[in-house]
Amino acid sequence: MRDTTPSILIVDDEPLNIRLLDIVLKQNGYQAISATSGAVARDLAKKHMPDLILLDVMMPKEDGYSTCKELKKNPSTADIPVIFISALTDTASKVQGLEAGGVDFISKPFEKAEVLARVKVHLKLRFAYQALIETQAQRLAQVQNAQQSFLVTPEELPEAGFFVHFEPMHEAGGDFYEVLPVGGTIYDYIVADVSGHDLGTSYITSALKALLSQNCNLVTSPEESLRMINSVLCRILGNGTHITMGFARLNRKQGQLIYTNAGHPAPILIKNSGEVEILHCVGDILGVFDNVTCESVTIPVSLQDRLFMYTDGLIEGFG
Repeated sequence: MRDTTPSILIVDDEPLNIRLLDIVLKQNGYQAISATSGAVARDLAKKHMPDLILLDVMMPKEDGYSTCKELKKNPSTADIPVIFISALTDTASKVQGLEAGGVDFISKPFEKAEVLARVKVHLKLRFAYQALIETQAQRLAQVQNAQQSFLVTPEELPEAGFFVHFEPMHEAGGDFYEVLPVGGTIYDYIVADVSGHDLGTSYITSALKALLSQNCNLVTSPEESLRMINSVLCRILGNGTHITMGFARLNRKQGQLIYTNAGHPAPILIKNSGEVEILHCVGDILGVFDNVTCESVTIPVSLQDRLFMYTDGLIEGFG
């Protein structure tokens, strides 16, 4: 069974102070470890990850303010709350401690009751914060799983002949793709990017999937489909949110590719011969303007040609 006893790191250059605090804490059920210098304290903090640090201010070589600043610079120890314990009681010293990253200040000579009360308060805050972060992480993971569950996989549609590498920037985000059979050997391949990377964009992608399913068909050109989708998006998006989209319609039997762009990065066509072509065509983003223009290019393709469609995350990754 995992030990959930709170652990506290005591940092003081006076062994007597360490001894007194150690006794007080252990008598009240806490685990305690100690260090007599800032450098040793930082090493112990990284190794043991205590739930709280009681840190003396006046120490040789490295004072408590400097130690706290270094702890806050390290991602592994930055979230550990630090309570300063010091004989310095003036306002300026307390402000300096708070600015260094401390959460509270206990004056020397310290009182047992005050130490325990402040320790209890800040441990409660820490555990509540950790629980909140864990809950948010679980919810985001659930949203991500739900988001990815409605993305078609190559195994589900092998006749479409596509491959996907989908890696969201966060647990849930606005990158989206779809592959739709629209008749015979004709398939639509869509890659889209909803502006922003927060939780709200993941809900927009589910609406986008429904819109594509309703508006992509043989009797509607890709440009017409994008215009109809844009009309709906203009009514449901807000706060400056917009969508970029690349739309490829491939007629496998005729060897014809129509690519339509709505403000999306240009795809790359690598032909069987090794020739590389970037399909440049301009288009307006979706969800902002009532009337949009989305240019298309039509090109012949053959077996073994490869079309690479992507979102701007790929470009940013190289930046």
